[in-house]
Amino acid sequence: MADRPYTLLSCSMSIDGYLDTATAPRLQLSNDADFDRVDEVRASCDAILVGATTVRNDNPRLLIRSADRRARRIELGMPPSPMKVTVTRHGQLDADANFFTLGDAEKIVYCTSAGATEVRRRLDSVATVVDAGERVDMQGLITDLGDRGIRRLIVEGGRTILTQFLTAGLADELQLVVAPFFVGDSRGCRFVDDGQFPWNPDHRATLADVRQIGDVVLLRYALSTRFSEPDYPGF
Repeated sequence: MADRPYTLLSCSMSIDGYLDTATAPRLQLSNDADFDRVDEVRASCDAILVGATTVRNDNPRLLIRSADRRARRIELGMPPSPMKVTVTRHGQLDADANFFTLGDAEKIVYCTSAGATEVRRRLDSVATVVDAGERVDMQGLITDLGDRGIRRLIVEGGRTILTQFLTAGLADELQLVVAPFFVGDSRGCRFVDDGQFPWNPDHRATLADVRQIGDVVLLRYALSTRFSEPDYPGF
């Protein structure tokens, strides 16, 4: 799998492992300094991947915020913001969502064969739609992204997507930010689903770095032999 993109998973959670509560409004887990750090990491990547649920619920822009970083990317021959990638089974996505309408970067939607007709009807005018077969397999997805020239991929959730990458052993790095509070409600959304993970009591993940960022803490885990120290050229 040496030719696949370097794959970095990034998310924030509460002390008790929640990404969000079961009720509105959206849980704020990070702070301005960490948002800027994530912007720097995004600027170093060729593509950002989020699941369809994240597109529907959060309506993310997924653009590089810093004008200096956008300019640096252009100097390096890159688009101002990374390619946007999402995954859907049934195509219940709004073509007017920020994911599709904001920014000039290419947008790609991977879908199942069963949902391909509906996805194309909804999104053909705003994204490249890829029929990924009976189910969207993450190995096949990142292989296809590699074929499209993606060398560095950041995966930002949600829970199902993070679980699929981790259980498949496709992540090279995990950047996990812990917020200083508890959610304490099992109806909320946890960091990952149940699954068979390569890292377990007999095979512990390598903690590569710990950094305090204001009132949150960043934990960086090396999940493969491809793990490397940050290489964000000028970002």
